[in-house]
Amino acid sequence: MTCRDSPRAPDQLFSSPLSLPGMAQNKYSHLSAAGKDQCSPPLGISTMKLFTGLILCSLVLGVHSQWMSFLGEAYEGAKDMWRAYSDMREANYKGADKYFHARGNYDAAQRGPGGAWAAKVISDARENIQRFTDPLFKGTTSGKGQEDSRADQAANEWGRSGKDPNHFRPAGLPDKY
Repeated sequence: MTCRDSPRAPDQLFSSPLSLPGMAQNKYSHLSAAGKDQCSPPLGISTMKLFTGLILCSLVLGVHSQWMSFLGEAYEGAKDMWRAYSDMREANYKGADKYFHARGNYDAAQRGPGGAWAAKVISDARENIQRFTDPLFKGTTSGKGQEDSRADQAANEWGRSGKDPNHFRPAGLPDKY
């Protein structure tokens, strides 16, 4: 069986049937002079396709892994926020809420961009929900709720920015927290 009898390579299927005068009919005819198999394409063409495919796959996987990393950080950051909230409820210590706000945001932000994003979303949602639920359940309609919300948000920002949450730690809070 000769090269002319064998099926065409995929990259030859769509090549132009027109040939210019003086050009070789077989696009791999220059290889026979070097003593290589006339039927196989040169290494460069298949290697180029392989590397192009690998580069595209690595780009897709790289973006995918970044998203997976971000989502993992966000998940862990949400757990940090929940732990701070649970500790705050368990401690039930007057004047310690700003400390727990700062600590939850600090711990979440230390996870990375995903954790900082989760901390911001959770903190903002909590304050927005609290703005509507406090008047309903606690009967507070004075401006004190807004002041407290602003102070909570300041503590949230303090923690997310990487500053020490112990700045808000009240005297007498047990070391457990």
